[in-house]
Amino acid sequence: MTAPQPIQASVLKRIPHGFLGREGGVSTGIHAGLNVGLGSDDDRAAISENRRRAVAAVLPGAALVTLHQVHSPHAIAVSAPFPDADRPHADALVTDRPGLVLGILTADCVPVLFADPQAGVVGAAHAGWKGALGGVTDSTIAQMIALGADRDRIVTAIGPCIARASYEVDEAFFRRFAEDDPENERFFSDGARADRHQFDIEAYVAARLAAAGIARVEMLGLDTYADESRFYSFRRATHRGEPGYGRQISLIGLPG
Repeated sequence: MTAPQPIQASVLKRIPHGFLGREGGVSTGIHAGLNVGLGSDDDRAAISENRRRAVAAVLPGAALVTLHQVHSPHAIAVSAPFPDADRPHADALVTDRPGLVLGILTADCVPVLFADPQAGVVGAAHAGWKGALGGVTDSTIAQMIALGADRDRIVTAIGPCIARASYEVDEAFFRRFAEDDPENERFFSDGARADRHQFDIEAYVAARLAAAGIARVEMLGLDTYADESRFYSFRRATHRGEPGYGRQISLIGLPG
């Protein structure tokens, strides 16, 4: 049986981490593969097994910590896992505790993993467009610094997400970003129609990280929408009129 194969970033090579896709899971049907989404309509036993496999592929024996993600800018520090029913409503988490693995779920949104290896502090953020614009990556950095990380040492990796070529948005969406900062117009290109634009959310998140003083930002450049065999995609499922969609997980932790 195929095991999950985490995609890794060179800037995080000293830290257990991985961006997981669909490979190596037990779910079937529209969720086929390594679906870890507790909010999906997939079989709960399959989701639990997929989560176990994901953790085993990145940091065997670690306790998984995930959130109830709500597209917010909120980040929290964690010291122990939560029961599934009591997951905090937030979109990023950080820790300095060995033996925990932090998990962020995505299906087109941007997963960002953070580490200050010297301080022993790691973080993970779910940056949908609302959270990205609201500053979820800034909040993650602030929480890491509160645990002893140094901004100058933090390295980050941006995992699989929807790419510019697959992310068409309307004029109101474009205006929201342009009005927040006119410099944001550089992340948009012309769409197929006059009132449509193509948005490069990966580049936007990378720019937010750079503006926050993060010197090392690695972008993996993997398009969740276009690569159906490897990744789940909310937008692809929506365009096809499918009744549900899976979620992939991005993990980072400190060895015990």
